[in-house]
Amino acid sequence: MVKVKEVKIDGESIYIFNSAIYIFESSTGFTLELDIIVSEIVERKYRGEENLILEIELHDGRVINTIMHQKSLQGGLPQLNLYCELNDMDDYQDFHYVNENDLVFPNVEEGITLEEIRKYEMPNEKVKLTLTLPIDQTEWLSKKNGRDLSGIFKEVIYDYWRKHHIGS
Repeated sequence: MVKVKEVKIDGESIYIFNSAIYIFESSTGFTLELDIIVSEIVERKYRGEENLILEIELHDGRVINTIMHQKSLQGGLPQLNLYCELNDMDDYQDFHYVNENDLVFPNVEEGITLEEIRKYEMPNEKVKLTLTLPIDQTEWLSKKNGRDLSGIFKEVIYDYWRKHHIGS
């Protein structure tokens, strides 16, 4: 079976945790399908894009340059599900074929956890808090800039989480 070695989107290499590349056969024709598990940051970056320019390097040395479209599949892990129409099947004879009537499709999520993905690349989220604190703490906080406050709260929360979350 054909395996993906590296993927570049718009010329930028992305880290892939797992992938499946295969030919999907339907009543309307054939498509090249690429399902990849990526970090949440990569998923968010490309989620809204309809067309992506891909360079897919396979383990056997072949390189596929194509424009792929996104389809929306629900899964538990961050992923991109991409496809492009195929007219010439000659270059894809050794690819895995999946028919629209098949009950089993490649499972790229198997054996990977969100925790593993976040160890590689942790996304940041904006959070707004409203707190009631003693005046001296309020004055001290108001003198700090946003970056310093983010670091302080991140450290405090991780310390608290480690003390109270371990073993639960």
